[in-house]
Amino acid sequence: MNELKFPAFDGPAGFDALHDEPQRWQPLLTELARGLGLAGAVQPLGEGTVLVAGVGEQQILKLYPPFLRDHWAFERGLLQRLHGRLAVPTPELQASGEQQGWAWTLMSRLPGQPLSRIWPQLDEARRGALLRQIGALAAQVHALPVGEQAALAPRWEDFIARQRAGCLARQRRTGLPEHLLAEVEACIAGPLPAGPDVLLTGEYTPMNLLVDAEGKQLTGMFDFGDGLVGPAAYDHGGPLCFLAAGHAARVAAYFDGYGLRQWDREVQLRLLLLHRYSCLRLQLAGCPGWEQATSLADLARRLWPD
Repeated sequence: MNELKFPAFDGPAGFDALHDEPQRWQPLLTELARGLGLAGAVQPLGEGTVLVAGVGEQQILKLYPPFLRDHWAFERGLLQRLHGRLAVPTPELQASGEQQGWAWTLMSRLPGQPLSRIWPQLDEARRGALLRQIGALAAQVHALPVGEQAALAPRWEDFIARQRAGCLARQRRTGLPEHLLAEVEACIAGPLPAGPDVLLTGEYTPMNLLVDAEGKQLTGMFDFGDGLVGPAAYDHGGPLCFLAAGHAARVAAYFDGYGLRQWDREVQLRLLLLHRYSCLRLQLAGCPGWEQATSLADLARRLWPD
C-alpha cells in the first residue's frame, strides 16, 4: 500500500472538528480503499467517534487516529470474538492494519436501518418486543468468555477512578442542573457492582442497532471501539436511557429479555453519571421533564419507575 498523507489536527478537539468535515477526509479513505483493492464508491457516514465510510454496499472502512489506537485494538478483538456467536449479526472483520500511527479496519456491512430512525414511529408493543430482543442480546454477549479482551481494556478499577475524578466537571460542562450537581460527588462515591467481569460493548443504543423495515426484528449491532471489561450493569445504561427512560413497561421488557429480576436503580444512575460519554441532556432527551427532579434519588425513580 502506498504511503498516505494523513491530516494534521490539534488534540481530541481538533480531531472532532476534522470528523465533522468529511470533505477533508473522504479523499484519504478513498485512497486507503483503493490501496486495499476495493472498487466501490466511498461514502462518509459520519458515525461514531472515528472516521467511518461505506465502501460500496457491502463493506465499512474505519480509520482511527493515533490517540484512539486502544479503541482500534479493542474493537478489532471484539469483532472477532462476537462474529457468528450471537443471535443478532455483528460485522465480520475482513482486514486491519496501521500506518504512520493511524489504524484501520475493514469489515462487512450489515443489513437494516438504524433503530434510532424508526423508533419514534413504533407502537408500544413493538418497542417492548425490541427491548426484549435487546436484553436477550446483551445477555448473550455477557455470557461469552472475556478471554484476551481483558488485556485490551483498561482495568475497571482504574477506569472508574478516572471517571470519578472528572465526573463533576463533566456533568457541569454538559449541563446537569445546578441543584443536581450539588449531589453528584456524594452519589458517585457510593458502591458499584463488583463483577463478575463481562464483555461490555457499551452500544445497546438505538444508534448502533439495526432493525428490519417493519421494526420487528434486530438485524445487526456494530461499533465496539468504546467497549470495556467490567460489571454487566454498565451496559444496561444505553437501553435504559435512550429507549426506556420514564416508562415502567419498557424497563420491564428490557430486563425480561435479559433475564434479570432484581436491579438497583440508584446504582444504575451512578453508572450513568460515570459513563465514558455521560451527557444526561442527550441520553435522556426522550424523557421530558427529567431536569425537574428534586434530587438524584428522585431522578432515578422518574427515569425507571416501578
